[in-house]
Amino acid sequence: TRERYNFFKGCPKAKTCTIILRGGAEQFTEETERSLHDAIMIVRRAIKNDSIVAGGGAIEMELSKYLRDYSRTIPGKQHLLIGAYAKALEIIPRQLCDNAGFDATNILNKLRAKHAQGGMWYGVDINNEDIADNFAACVWEPSIVRINALTAASEAACLILSVDETIKNPRSSMDGPPGGGRGRGRGRPHAH
Repeated sequence: TRERYNFFKGCPKAKTCTIILRGGAEQFTEETERSLHDAIMIVRRAIKNDSIVAGGGAIEMELSKYLRDYSRTIPGKQHLLIGAYAKALEIIPRQLCDNAGFDATNILNKLRAKHAQGGMWYGVDINNEDIADNFAACVWEPSIVRINALTAASEAACLILSVDETIKNPRSSMDGPPGGGRGRGRGRPHAH
């Protein structure tokens, strides 16, 4: 069936607009609609929160550098905890490299060096298998997304660390040691 559309152009004060998606197969049109919706929601969130950071692992590398530097000023074993948290932050750029098939160790070494020189917005450059100033390259994320992700990860780690007992299955502890005298699944011989 042929559908007719009327287009009104040059309406600068319009409060709404319509985007027409067309395609050969319905599944492609639906996928395009989902992608467009995601893009619109990201822009909406960025405008609503009006604070962005560089993506591609840049913010995690900068936080890692800051925490490593800070941990060197802490006496006692606490510096080890802060260092471990700093190392955990580097999982994000490492995973980006792994997903793209890059040499993660090489990229992370470059990122550490660049962040040590003050390149706080440098992250993984997926297009060139290198590092780049992702803020200048318009690879951005809303700050609130990173804050929420880091908060949730920190709370989960604290919850796991707060468990101070091992949970045991009472039934398995009464049966004795695993495989105690049993071989090849035949059970214990019974005296008649």
